[in-house]
Amino acid sequence: MKIYGRLLALAGPERKGKSMLRLVGLLAVLFALPAAEGQLPEPREIPQRTLPVSSNVSSQMQQLLAAPIPENWDKPPRTREEWMPIAARMDEAPSGAQSVLERFGVTAQPMVVNGVKAYMLTPDNIPVENRDRLLMHIHGGCYMMFGGEAAITEGARMAGYGQFRVLSIDYRRPPTFLYPAALDDAVSAWKGALEMADPNKMGIFGASAGGALTLSTVLRLKQEGLPLPAAIAPGTPMSDLTKSSDSFYTNRLVDNVLLGTEGRCQAMAEVYAGGHDLSDPMLSPVYGDMSGFPPTLLTTGTRDLLLSDTVRVHRNLRRAGVEADLHVYEAQAHAYYLRDIPESKEAFEEMALFFDKYLAR
Repeated sequence: MKIYGRLLALAGPERKGKSMLRLVGLLAVLFALPAAEGQLPEPREIPQRTLPVSSNVSSQMQQLLAAPIPENWDKPPRTREEWMPIAARMDEAPSGAQSVLERFGVTAQPMVVNGVKAYMLTPDNIPVENRDRLLMHIHGGCYMMFGGEAAITEGARMAGYGQFRVLSIDYRRPPTFLYPAALDDAVSAWKGALEMADPNKMGIFGASAGGALTLSTVLRLKQEGLPLPAAIAPGTPMSDLTKSSDSFYTNRLVDNVLLGTEGRCQAMAEVYAGGHDLSDPMLSPVYGDMSGFPPTLLTTGTRDLLLSDTVRVHRNLRRAGVEADLHVYEAQAHAYYLRDIPESKEAFEEMALFFDKYLAR
């Protein structure tokens, strides 16, 4: 009220009536009244804009950024039955895994670990300090894609760039196997891996759905009182299936991989959830209790649809007093660092340095 009085005094007595009306309008703009409790303000409309290809990244990444948006991207199948033939075709598609293994000098040995299909990825040269260390890899692919041999490509890069042994697990996937099959397999594989190495010398990593499973696995390990890894590196994790993160909207169609929450990845994840509560921390780990988590490295990009998912996990970890690093790469859309681009080397070498810092020797 003091503000009103001072402004009216300046206006003069003869203009008080008109000034009051003007002041009310002015103050309504300057000091907008908050929405009623529990009610969100109206959304803000953003005009259509042109998004240039960044000049601050490699030419290979520029080609990725220039890729067009596919037609009907927002009309994915919705039911488990509709996904069945599509998932079968994805599984039959060439994985390219062998070329990645050859390029990085890594051998892959198929195995079963505590009932879970897996591959032990071993680089040709392992430095002395890494010989007793082991990383467990949980692949991405919106829970449904990149099983079988395709599961190992990210792990092979980590083995090659970081010179670690990597246990890459091939968890059960929808539409055949629904929640909590993938998480159960990750936890079972970890229990098996504990027979191979000291947990103080072990880490877990994975991107996208693999990043979410990395986080949910640690939540489950905490619940069950099992040894935790010494460090984890969840890349661009699908940490909130409820679609509430800010970048789901600010980066909609800016990210030309995931595109938007109306696309295939969210639909696949919801098939995996099988009608389970999407806010359950075992599906959306951003809602979990992260106290006591091991040191964590999070990776994302400025065009990533899951940028906010990653940022929110980082803030939750820091609030819980956990050592956590957040690396945000210029112009990268979802998990670009898993592609064959120069920026990939930098991202994996950062992860290797992080694991080297926190894993016991």
